[in-house]
Amino acid sequence: MSAKSTLVPKKYLIPFIIITILFALWGFANDITNPMVAAFRTVMEISNAKASLIQFAFYGGYATMAIPAALFVQRYTYKKAIMLGLVLYAVGTFLFWPAAQYQVFGFFLVALYIMTFGLAFLETTANPYILSLGDEETATRRLNLSQAFNPMGSLLGMFVASRVILAALESENRDAAGQLVFPTLDEATRASIRAHDLMVIRDPYLFLGLVVVAILIVIALTKMPRTEHSERVHFRDSFWRLIKNKVYREGVVAQVFYVAAQIMCWTFIIHYAENLGIDKATAQLYNIGAMSLFLTSRFISTFLMKYVDSRRLLIYFAFGGIATTLGVILIQGMGGLYCLIATSGFMSLMFPTIYGISLKGVGRDATLGAAGLVMAIVGGALMPPLQGAIIDMGRVGFLPAVNASFVLPMISFVVIAIFGYRAYVFVRG
Repeated sequence: MSAKSTLVPKKYLIPFIIITILFALWGFANDITNPMVAAFRTVMEISNAKASLIQFAFYGGYATMAIPAALFVQRYTYKKAIMLGLVLYAVGTFLFWPAAQYQVFGFFLVALYIMTFGLAFLETTANPYILSLGDEETATRRLNLSQAFNPMGSLLGMFVASRVILAALESENRDAAGQLVFPTLDEATRASIRAHDLMVIRDPYLFLGLVVVAILIVIALTKMPRTEHSERVHFRDSFWRLIKNKVYREGVVAQVFYVAAQIMCWTFIIHYAENLGIDKATAQLYNIGAMSLFLTSRFISTFLMKYVDSRRLLIYFAFGGIATTLGVILIQGMGGLYCLIATSGFMSLMFPTIYGISLKGVGRDATLGAAGLVMAIVGGALMPPLQGAIIDMGRVGFLPAVNASFVLPMISFVVIAIFGYRAYVFVRG
């Protein structure tokens, strides 16, 4: 791979910067929402499995809207699709107001579901748009650079979740022995605390909606270059070409498992820490540490791709993820928690690298191909409830159930390693 290719041509620099901001925007949404699984579990007095329906609603929205987003781009433009995505994003956040007023868990799920309709539009359009803003040779590196700003938004989301939401929840007050007081209170007191805490959860989403509207206005007023293929692509023909593309087909499967692993590791780090006697707000600080490592590793891996084939890096990082999750399972205590944090360093390059490898050479089928890879985000909806159900078991053999549950992310990294190897062998020939 040449180290001299221009990463972002000067004529595309402004659009590149503006679209890269969107990566931080959906990173914020992802990681302010992940800790809400633990928050809703307590304040709504529900099981881990039911609380995990937050992830099912959040990531299920991607699966629902990815194909419609791709069809919208084919008919209109990347810019119009991005603007529609921002409108849906804002509507979802504003629905947190009535959800908190009525105190219905299902209403929050609907709000998150609609919010991720918007995120599906953004990811289906922004990722291939970044790939198209320059040479194909540098496309994967360019996407890794844009994706590096995603964890910046994630870090802000984690900070808000920890310092603004979790730390202010009255349902999280503990007694001198470190046990939650909330379940021991009478129904009237619990109802009062529940009303307060749902307002605490609501307000950051309302503010986020205002930020989304402001960015929508900026993009509406900015001239964006058109890089879509002018030739109209028939959906059915495009679909079958992609299905016959072995690297793309296996890349979608790998992406399902990657997103599942990411969401499980970042959602249940709080549960893992709580099992060690750490409160939710403090546990979220460990999540912030994991995301900081993720961000640092993303920049390092983007640099390494100038000199090392992206497929080989993916294999190495997948084996690193297997090793650290094995530590999470087997090591009981802070050592296991540190292994869980370290896993984020190995996850850092996976999403954009799988994305770039899978779409390389698909040409005019890139829009529909991007939709398939965004639909793969449904992995974040499917496996966390299963992990939550395992955690609810209490123990699995000689292990605490929360430790044993991380066998699911470990399996995911095995699948990713196999994809990286097969993609590398296929290209090498």
